[in-house]
Amino acid sequence: MQIVLLGYMGSGKTTVGKKLAAALELRFLDLDEYIETGEKQSIAEIFEGRGELYFRKQEQLYLLEILSQKSDFILSTGGGTPCYGDNLNILLASKAAVVYLKVPIMELVQRLVKQKAQRPLIRHIPDGELPEFIGKHLFERNNFYNRANLIIDCEAKSPEIVATEIVAKLKSQSK
Repeated sequence: MQIVLLGYMGSGKTTVGKKLAAALELRFLDLDEYIETGEKQSIAEIFEGRGELYFRKQEQLYLLEILSQKSDFILSTGGGTPCYGDNLNILLASKAAVVYLKVPIMELVQRLVKQKAQRPLIRHIPDGELPEFIGKHLFERNNFYNRANLIIDCEAKSPEIVATEIVAKLKSQSK
């Protein structure tokens, strides 16, 4: 089984992905970490040194490499991954179950305000402007996220509950 997690930054893709991988005894992969290993640079260094266009091209190549694997895995993507190039169509055409972790704007704000220092995209945005920034971003990305095979409402749920819900829904779909 291959499962790909989509969602906005702070939606819990990595945290839920690790819980899901443990529950299903599958390998966990983080696309950003996979890219950093392959490029031998951090995402920030790639953006700074080679630009976003180069990053997005590499992101798609690494995504294709992962999806071509015969083994089972849980993959956490970057928040923007499905929104660039043909990535979403590539994901939907793969054998992977594509799962969108849907989190309300204010819950994302509560999570991300604590992580601003580690999030270059929002680092310089005043806390009071985060809801509008995230809301605008989500509006732009919802057309992509909502095309996932499975949408999980994560509002006020722990990562363990979200992972359990994904397993249950995937099992019920496969029957």
